[in-house]
Amino acid sequence: MLYAAAFILFVGLVYALFILPTQWLKVERIRHPIGINRTILQVSDLHVERLRISPSVLSRLITRQKPDYIFITGDFTKQESCLLRLDSYLQMLEKHRIPTYAVLGNHDYQQRKVTRLIRLLRYRGIILLRNESVRLPGFQLIGIDDHHTGRSNVLQSFRMTDSQAPRVIITHDPNVVLKIRDSYDYLMAGHLHGKQFGIPYFYKLRPMGELPAKGIYKGLHQHPYGTYYISKGIGQTGINIRFLVRSEVTIHHL
Repeated sequence: MLYAAAFILFVGLVYALFILPTQWLKVERIRHPIGINRTILQVSDLHVERLRISPSVLSRLITRQKPDYIFITGDFTKQESCLLRLDSYLQMLEKHRIPTYAVLGNHDYQQRKVTRLIRLLRYRGIILLRNESVRLPGFQLIGIDDHHTGRSNVLQSFRMTDSQAPRVIITHDPNVVLKIRDSYDYLMAGHLHGKQFGIPYFYKLRPMGELPAKGIYKGLHQHPYGTYYISKGIGQTGINIRFLVRSEVTIHHL
């Protein structure tokens, strides 16, 4: 009886410490007024092959929050076999009819043919930005392609923009901010998962670029050219657990 109780306690602790953080979705709220009076839902790092947040949970959240835009900051999936599962999330987003913009992440480029993912995103009405910009009411949206895989082109991304209207950037790898030499008002990124495992010196063991080496891997930060935010992401990579780091989506009030 004692062994059974100990086993149940052990299983409960494993679930609470490693599995629950992947299912217990946290909604971070950031207020950083830049004068555009828009609410944006950022979803990052879906990794649908290891995602425990269902489309219905996200759908209810969108219904409650009523964002003006949805920005997806990369890493949909690295497995072509998971595109059908990804499509269940994309169909949900399509039904909400909220303008949705996205960039690709390093895991997306690990697919044998990333063009299949690109076609699916466009088919579901998601506007993919690859080192380019669009003008939206009251601001410019810039999408910088993935820096980790060497596909970012900052100069090309900024080419059709000007400094007279607010510039908002979406990108996957936040390390790209160290390459930006032009002013922007706000940048959203992901990639680092808030470490995924809340243990000290994690990025000493697993180098992920200059920012995490300096202890910058989540939250709101200031750079000489603008303010940027790093999401902890909604899915997992490597192994499907988190430790002391909950899955996150972010509401940005700009």
